This record gives sequence, structure tokens and C-alpha cells, in this order.
Amino acid sequence: MTTPDHASLPPFALGPLPEGRLLRTVDERVVRAPLGRIFALAADVEQWPRHLPHYRWVRMHEWATDGGGIVAMSANRPFGPLGWPTFWTSEMAVAHPGSDRLDGPWIRFRHIRGVTTRMDVEWSFREVAGGTHVSIIHVWDGPRWPVIGRFAATQVIGPVFVHGIASRTLAGLARVAERGQLTSAESSS
Repeated sequence: MTTPDHASLPPFALGPLPEGRLLRTVDERVVRAPLGRIFALAADVEQWPRHLPHYRWVRMHEWATDGGGIVAMSANRPFGPLGWPTFWTSEMAVAHPGSDRLDGPWIRFRHIRGVTTRMDVEWSFREVAGGTHVSIIHVWDGPRWPVIGRFAATQVIGPVFVHGIASRTLAGLARVAERGQLTSAESSS
């Protein structure tokens, strides 16, 4: 992923994931590929629909100088032959491999529009024997809906939609990385 020359936003200071949230989902796996390859695929969010059939579209509205920015996404949560469309907009921050960030590499999102507003997400990457351990953690206090907000977050949105989409996203990007397909960022270096 190459940050465009027209990137105008400073990187978002999203910080570490908040502790003690109502909802916490974790999707993780060892990807049998170099850290740089899976990181580049995960950070190049505009290309996700090319690799992931459940993603309908991804649009960068504004770019930040770290390769993040304001990004709108839409994915389908499959239910048999049918898909339920989901939409959200996030602030995105990126700590690239080899950067001076001691807590990196990571990609972080904070949802700012959609049902999952105020959800925080972190993709983290760690080299391990045979590949890269990738973890996606979502934390959230749920929607501010009277009476049913907590139930909706913990019983439906988190396990059915968030985990359902994140697990497919990680599996799909892992397949691409493990096949050794180069991203545009890898092929330009």
C-alpha cells in the first residue's frame, strides 16, 4: 500500500484498545506468509473487495500520512445463499512494520458512523515460526438503544455480524497471502 501524495490528514491517535468494554471479539490465526505480505494486504483496504467476495465496496474518503484516513466500508454477512448488507465508516491509523512504534505493527480503526459507532478494532501482526500470527480484536459497548442495546451487541451484532465478517476477512486475506500473490505495495518496492 502506498500513501497517495495528496494525503492531507495527520495520523489518527487512536491509542491502544480500551479495556473493560461490554463486547470483545477475537479472530486470530497463523498466516503461512511473511509479515510484510499479510500486513500489506490488510492495510490496503481499498483492495479488499478484489480479494474478498463478501466485501461490497471500500472507499477512502480522506487519506492520512500514515496510510490510514477516513474509510467507508460495506460487507455482506452471508446467511446461506443470501447476504445481509452492513455499512460503517471508520478512522484508520497504521503503524507499519519497521516503524519506530514499539507497539507495532498494527492497523487500528474507530467506527464513527453506522450501527457500530464507537467500536474500536485492532489488527496486530507478530512473526512466529512458519509465518505471521494475525489477531483482529473488536471492543465495543454496543449501540445506545434503550432496553435492547446490550442484548443486541452481545447476542447478535458481535457474534453474528462482527465475528462473521471478521473471520471471513482474515481467512480470505490469509489465502491470498499464502498463495504468494504480491500486493501493489510489494510489487512497487
